[in-house]
Amino acid sequence: MIADDSSTTVGVVVPRSRLRSTLRRRAARVRDSLPAISQIVVAATAAYAFAHFVLGHPVPLLAATVTVSSLGLVRDARPWRVAETVMGMLVGILIAEIVLVTAGSGWWQIAVAMTSTLLVARFLSPQPGFALAAVVQSLIALVVVTGAPFLRLVDGAIGGVAALIVTALIPRTLRRTELRDADELFDALEVAMATIVRALRRGDRVRAERGLERARSLQTYVDAWSGSLESGREVARISPFLRRQRTELQRHERVRQSLDLATRNLRVVARRVAYLCADGETRPIPADLLAELARGASLVRDSLDDISLEPAARSAVVAVIRRLDPAALLPDGGVGELNLVAAMRPLAVDLLTAAGMPSAEARALLPRI
Repeated sequence: MIADDSSTTVGVVVPRSRLRSTLRRRAARVRDSLPAISQIVVAATAAYAFAHFVLGHPVPLLAATVTVSSLGLVRDARPWRVAETVMGMLVGILIAEIVLVTAGSGWWQIAVAMTSTLLVARFLSPQPGFALAAVVQSLIALVVVTGAPFLRLVDGAIGGVAALIVTALIPRTLRRTELRDADELFDALEVAMATIVRALRRGDRVRAERGLERARSLQTYVDAWSGSLESGREVARISPFLRRQRTELQRHERVRQSLDLATRNLRVVARRVAYLCADGETRPIPADLLAELARGASLVRDSLDDISLEPAARSAVVAVIRRLDPAALLPDGGVGELNLVAAMRPLAVDLLTAAGMPSAEARALLPRI
C-alpha cells in the first residue's frame, strides 16, 4: 500500500513533495520560455508569409528555419549573437547554392557542400555552433531544391532579418532575468559571508574552509549576471520599448563590476580566515566587522530595485570603513589578525563603490595605516 504523501510512476514510488517540486520547475521553465517562444513563432511565421505571399517563393522553408535556429530558446539572444548565427547559416546556404549551380544535386554534391561549409565556417568563426548552423542550412538547401538559383539564399536572408527585427520588437524578459541573476549572486554572497563570520566567532576551521569554498564559487554567479546584463544592454540599445531601462541597466552594470571585485577580495579574506582558524581561537572583532559589511551588501542588493536606498547602503558601509585601522582595532593582535582586517579594506571600498560612491572618495575614507 502506498502512503498518502507518495505517488507511483512506472512502478516507482515518488514522494508527492518531489513530484510537486518537479512540476513547479517544469512550469517555471515553460513560463520563462514564453517570450522566446513568442519571438520564434512570430518571426518564423512572418518570414515564411513574406517570402511566400509577397515574393511568391513556392516553398520558403529556409526563411522559417533560419529564423528558428538563429533565435533559439537560450535566454541570451543578444543581437550580435543572432546576427552571427544568421551569417553562419547564410554562408552554408550560399555554398549549397554554388554547388547546385555548378554540379547539380546528388549524394556526392551533398558531401562536397557539407565539407566546404564546415571548412569555411571553422575558418570564419571559432564557435562550433556557427559551423553547425551553417552546415545544417546547407544540407536543407541541397535537399529541398525548388525555385530559381539563389532563391533559398534570399529566403535565408529574409529569415535572418525577421529574427533581428523581432529581437528588438519583442524583447525577452531581460530585466527580470538579470535581476534574478543578481539575486542569486547576492544570496550566495550572503551565505559565504555568514559562514565566514560564524567561523570567526567560533574559531571553527572546518566552517572557515566551507566559507572559502563558497567564496570561490561566487564567480559563477558573477559571470551569469554579467551575461544577462550584457544581453539586456545590447537589446535595449536597439529596442524602442526598452529605452527607459538603459539607464537602469547601466547602473546595474556599475554594481556588478563592483561586486565582481568584492567577491575577489572576499576570497582573500576567506583564505586568511581559514589560515587563522587553524588555532581554534575566536575572533569577535573581525567577525563583527565582516558582519557589518554583509549588512551593507544586503542594502546594496535592495538598492537594485529602489535607487533611493543607495544612501542607506553607503552609510552602512561608511560606518565600517572609517574604523578599518588594524592597529587601532587590535592593539594586541597578531600579524595574522592585523592582515585580516587590512584585507577587509578593499572589500569595503568595493561595496561602497557598488552603493554609488566614486572609488577615489571611498578610498579616501580609509584610515591611514
